[in-house]
Amino acid sequence: MSDTAIEFSGVWKKFARGEQYDSLRDLIPSLAKWLFSTNHRGELQKKEFWALKDVSFRVGHGEALGIIGPNGSGKSTILKLLSRILRPDKGDLRVNGRLGALIELGAGFHPDLTGRENIYLNGTILGMKRSEIDRKFDAIVDFCELRDFLDTPVKRYSSGMFARLGFSVAAHVDPDVLLVDEVLSVGDYHFQQKCFDKMREFVQKGTSLIFVSHNMTAVSTLCTSALLLRKGEPVFQGDVSVAMQKYHSFYEEQTCSEYIELLEAEVRGSSGETREVFRPGEKLTFEVTLRALADIRDAHPGLMIHTMDGQCIFVTATSRLSAERLQLKKGECASVVFGLDMNLQSNVFLLGFTVTPELEVPGEWLYHNPRLKKIVMRDEHRSHGFVHLNPRADLFVEPRVERRAIATR
Repeated sequence: MSDTAIEFSGVWKKFARGEQYDSLRDLIPSLAKWLFSTNHRGELQKKEFWALKDVSFRVGHGEALGIIGPNGSGKSTILKLLSRILRPDKGDLRVNGRLGALIELGAGFHPDLTGRENIYLNGTILGMKRSEIDRKFDAIVDFCELRDFLDTPVKRYSSGMFARLGFSVAAHVDPDVLLVDEVLSVGDYHFQQKCFDKMREFVQKGTSLIFVSHNMTAVSTLCTSALLLRKGEPVFQGDVSVAMQKYHSFYEEQTCSEYIELLEAEVRGSSGETREVFRPGEKLTFEVTLRALADIRDAHPGLMIHTMDGQCIFVTATSRLSAERLQLKKGECASVVFGLDMNLQSNVFLLGFTVTPELEVPGEWLYHNPRLKKIVMRDEHRSHGFVHLNPRADLFVEPRVERRAIATR
């Protein structure tokens, strides 16, 4: 057996922006041109962009590689290439051994089939024989803890139930290589810990792990090395702590924009006062004032919240809130105001601000700063955990009633 479980050598992958064809009349000549062209895979065509640019790495048996970077940097594209969902435009890749993958919720599931039927379907897609699935069926069900819902169509499953079933099947393939995307973040805390324990067990037994996540705590816990990507290009590969430091350090570089100048950003409490310390459950207003450095048409301001270790816990944008699009001529100013109920527990959080174009391309912003303001949530000592759910409790004590035995004659 080769000492290398995964080889990724000089890989390039491109995608097209937006919808390429509006009609069959447009599609047929474009397809003919693609078929007879000798350079269609190696060069960019109109509306195309490189999602990965000359990425190379190797992972040995029993090693765990964390792939980190901003949204749109190419992390999930690497996993889809390794799992053969996509093929590279240039370069070579090889996976030595049996592959298990959890890279997208619902991948390999048929929505109209039950959980029981999808265990067999997904297991077969991952390379298991029916006799092997029969032998491991009870272990799969026990791990995902969905026995009561086995005969329910998975289209009625929640995203967390999808994650449970998908990871459980992938884990019982007994893979030589396991690919895991951010998808586990939708599961509950208990199941996440169960999955992390299982992944650690795999690595200890010699399985190679590729783990994609924005949760830096999970990456540092699970992974022996890290690959940092930005806009499809490798920035650093090696020690996890160094990769994390570089990841945070280049955020400030992304605040420079040729389209937008940030004039002011303020965080206010419910009475309009500027402050950065809040109690769990309080209302917060985040106001950003900006100036257009070029004409801006149909853009969408957005808000994100990160923990100090880089885990993204909340993202929204005006496009999701049915708000007006940002339309500015060069030199004009505008203010964007977001209102939030801060149902978070005691911790330090970072407020970020983005502006994306109408035609969204992963990793492309008119403005992007994920660390614009810092806020501190106080500890109210009323509960523990990650979110604040405004807990209440009532206790009713019924008066004790003396029951006397009724004498029978």
